[in-house]
Amino acid sequence: MKTLVCTTPGTLAYGAAAKPELTKGNAIIKIKRIGICGTDLHAFEGTQPYFEYPRILGHELAGELVDFDDAPGFRKGEAVTFIPYYNCGVCIACRSGKPNCCTKMQVCGVHVDGGMAEYLTVPSSSLVHGGSLSYDALALVEPLAIGAHAVRRAGIQPGEHVLVVGAGPIGLGIMELARIAGATVIAMDINETRLAFCKEKLAIPYIINANGHDIMEQLSEITNADMPTVVMDATGSKQAIQSSFQYMAHGARYVLVGLQKGEVCFSHPEFHKREATLMSSRNATREDFKKVISSMENGLIDPEAYITHRVRFDQVQHDFNSWLKPETGVIKAMVELE
Repeated sequence: MKTLVCTTPGTLAYGAAAKPELTKGNAIIKIKRIGICGTDLHAFEGTQPYFEYPRILGHELAGELVDFDDAPGFRKGEAVTFIPYYNCGVCIACRSGKPNCCTKMQVCGVHVDGGMAEYLTVPSSSLVHGGSLSYDALALVEPLAIGAHAVRRAGIQPGEHVLVVGAGPIGLGIMELARIAGATVIAMDINETRLAFCKEKLAIPYIINANGHDIMEQLSEITNADMPTVVMDATGSKQAIQSSFQYMAHGARYVLVGLQKGEVCFSHPEFHKREATLMSSRNATREDFKKVISSMENGLIDPEAYITHRVRFDQVQHDFNSWLKPETGVIKAMVELE
């Protein structure tokens, strides 16, 4: 079978590998769609933590279930996606119902080879039914599930003002799920094209350019001087993360969804006087996947709105570098294998 390998930062190479054979406790998926995510792009850039080369990228996947062992309720030929965060099942996180932050986490396409291939072996326990969704929609479930998990972590209540910093695919997913939770969403980014996407495609009521000089004034006006009760970072930018502490209301929650390699610094007195809560949100759980699938099936999320670029598998090597450039206007590039 054909594969695409990130051999070193900045280099992708097509290769060949044997078609996987079924092993105990695993399943084989024939890949139909691959969504390109920030993790893939950062790995290509050489800025992704937890990454070693060479590696086959890709974990936003949808495909046909061709074979499996120990997957009750599944049938050969059905459309599936999967939970790409392989957990040990026995560590403190797993025993506490948090397999998404397992101490021995193996993320498909990061710690182990991913789905930029014609076939992929995954643990049967990671399979997720596709229901009535198309392959396109199924490939978008995972990134949106990250948003669903972050919103659940934040405990968003109807009527809250939620500031989402970063309008990339993960940030957009957070906005969608926060909206579904009943929040009034404020989008912030430095990219006017993405801010326009928020307003025009997702109907986000308020957008703010992070390069502006009157951000505090805008937030105060939008929130009737309260400031946002939830701030969520989806940039992975140290500067953006640290700047956003000042946007919190007293009693607010700040959720770090984006990831950067360095330390985060903030004013302890300013944080303390707000009695603020700081938390991280990592990956997603099966509950979050179900939430997204249900939201799509009920028409609360339009997956087609996210897909701005489509390419065949044999075009990826040529086009991949262009997706790093803001002028390309990529929200989500979708790779088609059939």
